[in-house]
Amino acid sequence: MRLTLRIWRQHGPNEPGAMTVYEVDGISPEMSFLEMLDTLNEELILRGEEPVAFDHDCREGICGACGMVINGQAHGPERTTTCQLHMRHFSDGDTIDVEPWRAAAFPVVKDLVVDRSAFDRIIGSGGYISAPTGSAPDAHATPVPKPVADTAFEHAECIGCGACVAACPNGSAMLFTSAKVVHLNVLPQGQPERESRVLDMVGAMDEEGFGGCTNTGECAVACPKGIPLQSISMMNREFLRASVKGGGKGGRS
Repeated sequence: MRLTLRIWRQHGPNEPGAMTVYEVDGISPEMSFLEMLDTLNEELILRGEEPVAFDHDCREGICGACGMVINGQAHGPERTTTCQLHMRHFSDGDTIDVEPWRAAAFPVVKDLVVDRSAFDRIIGSGGYISAPTGSAPDAHATPVPKPVADTAFEHAECIGCGACVAACPNGSAMLFTSAKVVHLNVLPQGQPERESRVLDMVGAMDEEGFGGCTNTGECAVACPKGIPLQSISMMNREFLRASVKGGGKGGRS
């Protein structure tokens, strides 16, 4: 396959950026999208040019590092991570636009790399549980009903890739934050911090400058792990409950 790539190049967070055109040839349909970018970078290095910077780590759809916008869609045309997107979903002669996540809370570091540490700060504000010190508890010491376990596991699948923020027209992080809140709030182990968790994590999300949610649903469509849109309404109920009871350091204004 021969492809035309229009890739966002930006030398630093305070530098102007622009789309730069590259031609790549000999691309196998079985290559992943990142392997295709590797091929481009090898050619750029051989020509003495600077390779395109992009995030990646596990390349197995687990770590969430590889996010980028491909032809206007977070992670590209398939509901998967960029590292698991294969070139067979494109055609010979295609022109492909590749851009970083576009959100005020995700500033560009270089080229396709953005700073997603805002997610870390949201998790740090309340994504933990009280745990007694000492020996490990016996297995099944705390009974968890299967529907509760299923809900917790469903929300624990969030890998923090940021596709929900990139897809949202408002740059909202509600789906990410709700996944982290609901995951712990439904479990017995998460009850001691139940009120403070949702208040503090939503407060941290707002402080980071993410946009508000207007229920467009694009976040759930783009999520490669299928976090459901109802997660947001579940978090809203938790937030209302916590606001009535009081507790936590922050809250939604």
